[in-house]
Amino acid sequence: MSPERQRIAAAFLARAGWGQARSEALPGDASFRRYHRLFLGDRRALLMDAPPDKEDVRPYVRIARLLAKLGFSAPAILAEAPAEGMLVIEDFGDDTYTRLLARGQDEGALYRLATDLLIELRRRFQPADGEGVPAYDDQRLLTEASLLTDWFLPAATGRATPAGLREEYLALWRALLPVARGVPDTLVLRDYHIDNLMLVAGRTGTAACGVLDFQDAVIGPASYDLVSLLEDARRDVAPDLAASLYRRYEAAFPAGDRAAFDASYAVMGAQRNAKIVGIFTRLCVRDGKRGYLAHIPRVWRLLEGDLKHPTLAAMRQWFDRHVPAELRAVPRSLAA
Repeated sequence: MSPERQRIAAAFLARAGWGQARSEALPGDASFRRYHRLFLGDRRALLMDAPPDKEDVRPYVRIARLLAKLGFSAPAILAEAPAEGMLVIEDFGDDTYTRLLARGQDEGALYRLATDLLIELRRRFQPADGEGVPAYDDQRLLTEASLLTDWFLPAATGRATPAGLREEYLALWRALLPVARGVPDTLVLRDYHIDNLMLVAGRTGTAACGVLDFQDAVIGPASYDLVSLLEDARRDVAPDLAASLYRRYEAAFPAGDRAAFDASYAVMGAQRNAKIVGIFTRLCVRDGKRGYLAHIPRVWRLLEGDLKHPTLAAMRQWFDRHVPAELRAVPRSLAA
């Protein structure tokens, strides 16, 4: 935290009643946000520091309160200064799914709880709840998909992607997005994976699953967050477990829309994985964060699985022509 941000944080914490708290910095992630654990007597909380020129905390506050209204566990907002990019939020502790799995906790139980939360979110969310939440519209989805042609492909081929090739790729996505929208809309949290899920002590049912990192939430296809959970870019989910959780989710809803859900899931999976390949490349090239490159081969495997769905036949052919198997890896220019 820069000296200026330290000054702003100290003034904010003093106003919020946390001025005498002891502060402990927590590890960062791919975002510009930084977190500090606060200790004040027997009370604990987290300070979120999000520089306003980099991040806007207001969407985080809005979605946190919406999730709480729907009966889910998002960190409570204890104090806020949006113009300064400062929040004090509830501290759920250290039991992230990632840490629990590393300690040998029951993988199936954790993933079932996370899947059940998505089922309940789809059941409880009503259109009126989404007021003020942006739509996952076609332009947003196309911009995300283009990260592959704008960042990965140049790194993999050593040359800029020709404009015509980029447009051909986006035209295929435009044809597929109506298929993605063949399922009901819901609140899409977008980064719904084990790094952003926790077990919250003392809570039962789906409230036992704490949700983090939801500030980019949108209103969009109900298939998306299940893709995020089961096609995890950072961790292999056993195929049998993923299949059983997929069936668990589908069984919770009318059987008549299952073919549409299957197709939507495949399209959203392909879109998301194409985006992630681009994002992980950009994190290296633009931001100097090389650690994400190690996950690119896994994301390609997931993308290839999505492309096997018949709905994506034309997109699969585009990839076979322009991103052949030998390029579906960490770009050689970045591997050194």
